[in-house]
Amino acid sequence: MTAPVSSDRPFLNRRLAAFGTTIFAEMSALAARTGSINLGQGFPDTDGPAEIAEAAVRAIRDGRGNQYPPGPGVPELRTAIAAHQQRFYGLGYDPDTEVLVTAGATEAIAAALLALLEPGDEVIALEPFYDSYAACIAMAGGVRVPLTLRAPDFRPDLDALRDAVTPRTRLLLLNTPHNPTGTVLTADELAAVAELAVERDLLVVTDEVYEHLVFEGGHIPLASLPGMRERTVTISSAGKTFSFTGWKVGWITAPPALVSAVRSAKQFLTYVSSGPFQYAVAEALTLPDSYYDTFRADLAAKRDLLTEGLTAAGLRVFRPQGTYFITTDISPLGEKDGLAFCRALPERCGVVAIPNQVFYDDQEAGATQVRWAFCKRTEVLREAVERLGAL
Repeated sequence: MTAPVSSDRPFLNRRLAAFGTTIFAEMSALAARTGSINLGQGFPDTDGPAEIAEAAVRAIRDGRGNQYPPGPGVPELRTAIAAHQQRFYGLGYDPDTEVLVTAGATEAIAAALLALLEPGDEVIALEPFYDSYAACIAMAGGVRVPLTLRAPDFRPDLDALRDAVTPRTRLLLLNTPHNPTGTVLTADELAAVAELAVERDLLVVTDEVYEHLVFEGGHIPLASLPGMRERTVTISSAGKTFSFTGWKVGWITAPPALVSAVRSAKQFLTYVSSGPFQYAVAEALTLPDSYYDTFRADLAAKRDLLTEGLTAAGLRVFRPQGTYFITTDISPLGEKDGLAFCRALPERCGVVAIPNQVFYDDQEAGATQVRWAFCKRTEVLREAVERLGAL
């Protein structure tokens, strides 16, 4: 018989002890166990363009990417990413020195923070923040400093942002379009961020994975503002734009010194990934404007469908400007705890959602907020709306 390990010291690194199992794993398991409609985790229930799927099959059959791809990413994809930045934003990047392919945006965030932070460095992030931000800052030994976006408009308090910067602040971690609130930072807000970053000599990491899902106005990359290209690590990915979230193809664009730093960390995480899919994503990035326009219009219609249904169910709805999530307030239903509400929701009406409070350090600020994903088939959303009528 094997003797059990006896130790007073916990197995889990103390930096991660507070995180436990992600809320997405818990709620997805709850959806599967109860047969509920899963409007919690943000993945589509249909695949992306058939010609892009066929491009992946063709790459596999042709033996492209079946072995380790180059560490920075296959040249075809790096070239396509650089062309995408030029095409949509007028940003020029050298595909050989200023583009790095990663295992999704999640690895890009982890590699950037592990590379750029020293223990004790402060990171200002928009709260509520995607849960991997807090974990990656912790793994890097950094200190997260939340800038809370508050209902009903979820706009950043720029005076509070300036006040939050200290001599220990190393970087700003921005997400626009913002998950979970759907806020899209305006040109004036971005200009204020840029001015502060230049003035205080801060690095900026921007998560822009929902760049093509802006329903009012448009997306402005922070790197396009004066003084920002040389200090910004821009992150995006193929998963949300092309509805192939399982392929895990992400990337960063940044000046050579920042790319080199992030690559130094990335090479010891996945090393490389997604070989054949990289070739397919390179083709996806060349799709015509009509693809992006149709994709955005389809999601906007689904947003409106679910917005109307959630409003009819008695929730207060905060209409998102971007992403594919809707945040609601459950207090009009007499509810005060979003986590308890979401855990009970499958039994009440057969739908799963995500409590926003898990994205806050200040959990009271998000205690009654619940996030719903509308990146599902229209018939699924209609069924969910019908079930929510039970509320």
